[in-house]
Amino acid sequence: MPEKKKEHPLIKSRLHPRNKHRERYNFALLKETLPELASFVTLNVYDDESIDFANPEAVKMLNKALLKHYYDLDYWDIPQDFLCPPIPGRADYIHHIADLLQRKNYGKSPIGEKIKCFDVGVGANCVYPIIGIKEYGWSFIGSDIDTISLSSAKKIVNANPILTGKVELRLQTNSKETFYGVMFKDEPIDLSICNPPFHASVAEAKAGTMRKLKNLNLPETEIPVKNFGGKNGELWCPGGEEKFIVNMIRQSRQFSDSCYWFSTLVAKQNHLKSAYEALKKADAVEVQTIPMGQGNKISRILAWTFLNPAKQEEWMAKRWR
Repeated sequence: MPEKKKEHPLIKSRLHPRNKHRERYNFALLKETLPELASFVTLNVYDDESIDFANPEAVKMLNKALLKHYYDLDYWDIPQDFLCPPIPGRADYIHHIADLLQRKNYGKSPIGEKIKCFDVGVGANCVYPIIGIKEYGWSFIGSDIDTISLSSAKKIVNANPILTGKVELRLQTNSKETFYGVMFKDEPIDLSICNPPFHASVAEAKAGTMRKLKNLNLPETEIPVKNFGGKNGELWCPGGEEKFIVNMIRQSRQFSDSCYWFSTLVAKQNHLKSAYEALKKADAVEVQTIPMGQGNKISRILAWTFLNPAKQEEWMAKRWR
């Protein structure tokens, strides 16, 4: 006998209103879209269809189905152990940052290839460009320090007509630089996005994975299986998220006239204080903090611009209207 049916809200109200994933996963529909998903779908203790979210292969197959069904991808894959991102959360970032452009553009969303988005750390999965192109028709530049990630992203772009010609991939050869060497001052960028490495060390990243396994009611293991994957450069960097963001803010000043909005995810609330201090020191003209939420997870987008109101108006008139 299944346990007493657990009541789930029909809508994930914390997700952005335009997010395609506000409703619970429709596994019947997703299996029809990608039949290979069927072998990973089982009934849980509440007699609902689901997958084992602790199984990296199951999570990757779910992502394939979501990207095929909602974003018209013919092909999507990532190398073993690379980050397999939760699609609903990634979509939320894109929709919220689109709202930021909209608010500055008299309520009209700037769409089409003329809007250029710079993805810092595009990763092997290339998910932000996929969503941004499908939803708003933007063009993307994706940078990364990892050649394997860029090769994987390139394969995804080349295999999908919806992406071809709309994503340029650039190798960042200096891991200490965020923009220099991959962003150019004579190249207008409407917005930059980033999902920074969260942890400050390998040990911290491993401890985080152990906590995840515990939350999924799985036994601890000496070599934890990361259900969403992630190589070292994707999960950690010296100083962790806080230092990465502070450095990004400082370095963004070099490109103050060539990018309208800089932005990044900030996972930890207490990292905002040092970010705000860095923004003040960098003389940011305007700062926006946008709350985001998915399930029990709370996050936020931090966005800033160095353009004064007159320059903002000039930018919008030239590029968005």
